[in-house]
Amino acid sequence: MTSRGDDARRVDTARPSITRVYDAMLGGKDNFQADRDVRDRLLALDPEFGRASWDNREFTMRVTRFLAGEIDITQFIDLGAVLPTMENAHEVAQRVNREATVIYASIDQAVLAHGRALLAENDRTHVAEADFRLPQQVLENATVTKYIDFDQPVALFLVAIMNHVSDRRDPAAIVRAYIDAIPSGSYVALSHLLDPGPDHELAPLMADIKTIYADAGFPGWFRSYEQIEAMFTGLELLPPGLVTLADWWPDGPRLRPLAPVQRLLVGGVGRKP
Repeated sequence: MTSRGDDARRVDTARPSITRVYDAMLGGKDNFQADRDVRDRLLALDPEFGRASWDNREFTMRVTRFLAGEIDITQFIDLGAVLPTMENAHEVAQRVNREATVIYASIDQAVLAHGRALLAENDRTHVAEADFRLPQQVLENATVTKYIDFDQPVALFLVAIMNHVSDRRDPAAIVRAYIDAIPSGSYVALSHLLDPGPDHELAPLMADIKTIYADAGFPGWFRSYEQIEAMFTGLELLPPGLVTLADWWPDGPRLRPLAPVQRLLVGGVGRKP
């Protein structure tokens, strides 16, 4: 296992990273000028772009709290994990269920460095260096097989990652491979950028976001409601279904209208029968 310092030296600070841009959007400190430049271009499109980033984060926390507390799920795999923020999935899960085990899977060197640092203080939180786009690589990873019992229900998080997988790689097939591998009673949480249609008022915003992502080196694919819903094939969608992410069991009433970019982000949670 490499040290956090070894990982840090492998980080290319001159090229933006989607995880570090996300960190910058959330007000984190683990980012560089190249990442902040991308953040600033996105904020120029919609000054409230950060609210969509927080929607993803808060969705993950709400789902974790629900699954660990109400459903008694004790195994979580966060695929394409992002940099730590003020509160993280393992903290939420283990606060409600001390027996919960959380695996963060990523190939981002900054994420791996932070994740490995967590090992020193939490023996139920682990990091796996594996590419979520290659399900077998994740499922056969030594850390995953050591700490996850696939005979027992598992919670899988695919939050804001499938929209960075091209059609050529067949994102629905990637999700299906994970669904096939988990046992009955498992749950999948997924969020994705929504293509509202060519004539929709938000279509120009979608096009501009795609341009910025492509320029930054991590293209983004917006998909129709039907295409995203198809990723849940084989699962029973929990109420309220596939909805705008801010509307998936929010913690309180909405105090202001959704920002334009928030309306381009949908998600849901499905249970494997």
